[in-house]
Amino acid sequence: MDRSIGIPANPNDESPRKAVLALVAHDEKKDDLLRLAKRYRSSLARLHLLATSHPGTLLSEEIGLPVERFRSGPEGGDIQIGARIVQGDVDAVVFLRDPLTAHPHEPDIQALLKVCDVHGVPVATNLASAEILLRSLSQAIWWGRDAAAASHA
Repeated sequence: MDRSIGIPANPNDESPRKAVLALVAHDEKKDDLLRLAKRYRSSLARLHLLATSHPGTLLSEEIGLPVERFRSGPEGGDIQIGARIVQGDVDAVVFLRDPLTAHPHEPDIQALLKVCDVHGVPVATNLASAEILLRSLSQAIWWGRDAAAASHA
C-alpha cells in the first residue's frame, strides 16, 4: 500500500485515513463474528468496516457499527472485497470460515485468500487469529491515542 494509513485517535478525525477492515463470516460462524465484534466494538468503531451482506447487516443492526456492505459471498461479495484488496483499499481481513461445510463458491473464497497473500494483507480465518489481529489493531488505536495526547500536551 503506497498511501500512509493510521488509526485516528479521534473517531471524527479523518486524517490520516482510517484503517480499513473487511469482515466476512460463513453462516455457522456469524454468531462468533458478532460476539467478537461486541468485544472489540470501541476499536471497530474507529475503523472503516467492509463486510459481505449478512455479516454487515448484523454488525450494523445488532451493534450499531457503520459498515460498507457488499453482496453475499455466493453472489460475489468475496470477489468484491478481493477487488478492493487489489486496489490497495483494505488493510486487514477477518474471514471466519467454516472449514467443515462445503461451499459452492469455494473458488471465490480461495481467490480472496490468495489476493490477501499476494498483496500482503493480514487475514484471520478463525477465532484465535481474529483475536490476535483485533488485539493488534486495538493496541495501535491506543498507541495512536497516547501519541495524539502527547502532541497536544
